[in-house]
Amino acid sequence: MKKALKWAPRILAILCIGFISIFALDVFEGGYGFPEVLIALFMHLIPSLLLLAALIVAWKRPRIGGTIFLILALTTIFFFNVTENPVSFLVTTLPIGVIGSLFLIQNK
Repeated sequence: MKKALKWAPRILAILCIGFISIFALDVFEGGYGFPEVLIALFMHLIPSLLLLAALIVAWKRPRIGGTIFLILALTTIFFFNVTENPVSFLVTTLPIGVIGSLFLIQNK
C-alpha cells in the first residue's frame, strides 16, 4: 500500500501534464509562420511547464511539491475561471488538487 501511495501521485502527475500539453497542439492549425508557432507553443505550454516543475520538486520533497500542486490548483480556479463551468473544473483543477493531496498524504 505504501508503494502504491508513493507512485500514484507521480504517475497521475505525468498523465495530467501530458493531457494538459495536448491542448497546445492547436497552435499548428492557425497557419502561422515558424517564429509565431514557436512563441504560441511556448505560451500554451506554460501550464505544463509549471506542473512539470512542481513534479520535479515533489519527486524529492513530497510535502513542498504537494503544497505547490495545491497552490497551482487554486491558481487555475482564478486564472482559467473554471467556476463558470463545472466540467472545466473537473478537467483542469480537480486532478491537480488530488495530485497535491496525494503527495501530502504520502508523508504521513
